Amino acid sequence: MNTNPHLRDAPAGLATAGPSTGVWPFVLGCALLGTIGIFVKEAHADPLTVTWFRCALGLIGLTLWVALRRQTRFLRLTRTTGPWVLTAGSLMVLSWALFFTAIARMPTGVAIVLFHVQPMWVLVLGALCLKESIGRRRVGAVSLAMSGLVLATGMAERPAAGDVGQGYWLGVVLCLVGAFCMACVTIIAKRLRNLPAGILAWWQCAIGTLTVWIWPAQHGWPALGTSWLWLAGLGTIHTGLAYTLIYSGMARLNTSRIALFQFVYPAVAILIDRLFLGQHLSYLQLTGIAVMSIAIWFAERTPRR
Repeated sequence: MNTNPHLRDAPAGLATAGPSTGVWPFVLGCALLGTIGIFVKEAHADPLTVTWFRCALGLIGLTLWVALRRQTRFLRLTRTTGPWVLTAGSLMVLSWALFFTAIARMPTGVAIVLFHVQPMWVLVLGALCLKESIGRRRVGAVSLAMSGLVLATGMAERPAAGDVGQGYWLGVVLCLVGAFCMACVTIIAKRLRNLPAGILAWWQCAIGTLTVWIWPAQHGWPALGTSWLWLAGLGTIHTGLAYTLIYSGMARLNTSRIALFQFVYPAVAILIDRLFLGQHLSYLQLTGIAVMSIAIWFAERTPRR
């Protein structure tokens, strides 16, 4: 009999559901996230305003999710979990703000690809903070993925003094820093693995709602009309619904399958870029995406000690 109250009250899917049942929720959630670029572009709002709407409306959706799962008691912070939960929430909000700032300076597909260096950051932080052994296979996979990253960003095709402005390279830096923040959240989540999946996301949205509101309050809210509809979709679809689906599927999938299916996100983003935003990636950049996908998937499949 399990005497740990956190494990005993955790979502049933963590222990009872089969792995195949999590595929479609996870894939659908990633596909929804892949459409985020068109919502951000059509909203015509500054990055911090977009961040606030995502947090505020996402908070509403995740509150409904937690209430329906009867997990509201897990929202209470303790001396043990409180500092970690608040730190993770702050880092995630920062990563969202950096991401929205970056996609204003570069193609959305490229920004999303750059954010997918997170697994590489996780490997490094896992070795440094959790004392996990990386191994030669993981080192090789990280090196290969970094090569793919160079191709995906277009650095090999676009000289610094060429037709790409400083804004593009600033966007690259913002994406890499944002990915690092997300990797830190992953490491913290590993320390809080007894918490149900949606609790961290709820606190992320709550922190963003309480802290970022001052920006749109001082600089003005978007004009009433279609902008609010796009922002509402960003909060309800790309935060509340998407993260509910992802967390639901993630609880039923092993790490290697998660690493494989998560690339639905950048694939859909690139398709949206091509179809709706008029932004095209070169064949060399697409090759870089493929190299990164293979490398990170290979690294995640490395047997753990």
